[in-house]
Amino acid sequence: MDIFGELWKNHEERIRTNWLRSITDEDLVLVAGDISWAMKEHEVAPDMSYLAELPGRKVLLKGNHDYWWATKKRVQALAGPKCFILQAGALEFDDFVIVGTRGWDQPGYGKPSKDDERIYHREVERLKLSLREGASFHKPLLAMMHYPPLLSDEKPTLFSTLLEEYQVRVCVYGHLHGQAHRNRVEGELCNVKYHLVSADFLQFDPLQIDLPL
Repeated sequence: MDIFGELWKNHEERIRTNWLRSITDEDLVLVAGDISWAMKEHEVAPDMSYLAELPGRKVLLKGNHDYWWATKKRVQALAGPKCFILQAGALEFDDFVIVGTRGWDQPGYGKPSKDDERIYHREVERLKLSLREGASFHKPLLAMMHYPPLLSDEKPTLFSTLLEEYQVRVCVYGHLHGQAHRNRVEGELCNVKYHLVSADFLQFDPLQIDLPL
């Protein structure tokens, strides 16, 4: 990761140090994608071991660089028993439910292709299905996405509209790094509280999320 600048130097050790200082085995840690640079399943083992050694229960979501990610069952086997895999569904906990999907670039961002449009709408449908399942538990909803559900211009998107429709309390997302941090939405908008949780944006220090009940 050092190729992305001095900020990323020794990032693994910085994450470990900050994690051990603030997280216990009772905590739930949300990892919003881009977990490993591995391309194949057999290459991801060192990164899964790194996560497994850290305290807390972890919720893992696929990012656009997680090429090693296969079926939910296979990812669960790689991640171990202290991890929850968020894929095509919802995860119920004592006081809340986690929903979400990877997401995709917003239409009009960059130079979208027909394939980008197809993936975008597929991800919208996946979020809708996850929200429907999550709503059936009748508990507060927290959404995880990898791509931002909307950008700094705050124009509504199909993603943000769904989050509002299902009264999601908090949405965490990643994907934006470096200069792209300026495209973020941070804070409350239309009753949804948004948090960018990219590692470099947080200075590799876990962010405590407070979920309004």
